[in-house]
Amino acid sequence: MDHDELRPAALPTLAQRTSLRILHLFGWRVRFKPLPGPHGVAVVYPHTSNWDFFVGLLAKWAVGLPFRWLGKEALFKGPMGVMMRRWGGMPVERGAATGATERLADTMRAADWCWIALAPEGTRSYRPYWRSGFYHLALAARVPLLIVYIDYPNKLLSVVDTLDLSGDQQRDMAAIAAVYQGHHGLHPELEAPIVLAPSTRRPASPARG
Repeated sequence: MDHDELRPAALPTLAQRTSLRILHLFGWRVRFKPLPGPHGVAVVYPHTSNWDFFVGLLAKWAVGLPFRWLGKEALFKGPMGVMMRRWGGMPVERGAATGATERLADTMRAADWCWIALAPEGTRSYRPYWRSGFYHLALAARVPLLIVYIDYPNKLLSVVDTLDLSGDQQRDMAAIAAVYQGHHGLHPELEAPIVLAPSTRRPASPARG
């Protein structure tokens, strides 16, 4: 057993213990260790199935931290949208010219505690690259990156590995890929390669305070 694997008996609230027991019922384990600070970006990969949402939501409740997560706008329409927001969801703002990344970074920094999770593939279907929003948000907010994987072959969800981005995209993406090596989604053939879209692969530097 990993020293940071969650066990129901060690969790302080009934809601956490219940969430973890449900995951255990389906064979899932959750690894977790304390986060490096009160602000950060969590990147969740692979995302190849609708089941990822439910596994991830139960894991969020099990660790007992109010992670926010970004989702497409269509998820937040109608009565279901109210529930999604209660579960921590935030609709993605479309359009690079709107300054959404900077506003989100400001929101994060202004909060006492704010970790935002997102799936860089942006879809359950195959695409040949990752969207770069997570990367630019972490740099703009000057926060660490939490590398979360949902490993279906091993029924393991890990909330352990963190990385301080350097702004060197090639080096940072190689470090991210190293963590994900050997961990696969429900449909491995749909996993996007761990590279940013070609149009975004340009030199970058962390924002300076």
